[in-house]
Amino acid sequence: MAKRVERFEDLEVWQKARELVQSIYNATKTRPFGQDHILRDQMRRAAISVMANIAEGFGRRTHKEFAHFLVNARGSVTELQSHLYVAFDQNYIDQATFRSIYEQCEQISRKLWRLIDYLHQPRTSHSAPRTKGVISVD
Repeated sequence: MAKRVERFEDLEVWQKARELVQSIYNATKTRPFGQDHILRDQMRRAAISVMANIAEGFGRRTHKEFAHFLVNARGSVTELQSHLYVAFDQNYIDQATFRSIYEQCEQISRKLWRLIDYLHQPRTSHSAPRTKGVISVD
């Protein structure tokens, strides 16, 4: 049975992206990031971008536009994963933190692809177009 989603906050992938932002802020509050403002800010911006692109895409009126923003969100997830390697290589984060946040990114990436696939599915002739931000997702 499909779950009705009326607000972007109802999307599990947005909720997971919000948790990712919190994880990144917690990880980048540490002393090693104090001297590397560029990497800290890039990591925070990438995480915020994931969350923001999901919300912005949801606010668009078509599945095609929503899917486009979800692809952008996935790009930001991948960018963040790359930044994690830099942070790990510079000993700004330990292996456990790296693995934990990297896995959060992987989970979000998979959820984004599933939602993108759903949005690209052909609609039957009796399906109503998405209006007023209401969609049904499995």
